[in-house]
Amino acid sequence: MAGTYSQMYAHCVWAVKQRKPLIPTKFRQEIHRFFAAVVKNRGQKLIEVFCMPDHVHLIIGFRPNICISDVVRDVKRESSIYFREQNWITDKFEWQEGFGCFTCSHKELDAVCAYVRNQEEHHAKRDFEEEYMLLMKHFEVEYNERYLLG
Repeated sequence: MAGTYSQMYAHCVWAVKQRKPLIPTKFRQEIHRFFAAVVKNRGQKLIEVFCMPDHVHLIIGFRPNICISDVVRDVKRESSIYFREQNWITDKFEWQEGFGCFTCSHKELDAVCAYVRNQEEHHAKRDFEEEYMLLMKHFEVEYNERYLLG
């Protein structure tokens, strides 16, 4: 084939270390723009993002030129530095190790984006741990509960 063509979407989720509610909601739009810039700088496209005080959801449109874990690693590293530089957080800011990543098709994209945008509604009913467990079960991801949420 003469060219490479792809359409890949990943719903990536990770939490603040010890799930501390450290991400300031009053700077949410600025934080979302920062995530978009980091993803774009890695040559990928941020489709949707939503930060809760203790975790983040990103939907990324991936090109096949990079490993998903490399993009997530860079977003986590650069956002940690960014949060520290902004002096928004009085506590030491760190992300948990690891992340969840779930693929979705183009047909599912609108529904998954709506799910991400409505995080505040979801978390009025369930906390991050419950949400994450539901995602793992929905996508039939095998895991060791001992290491799941650190």
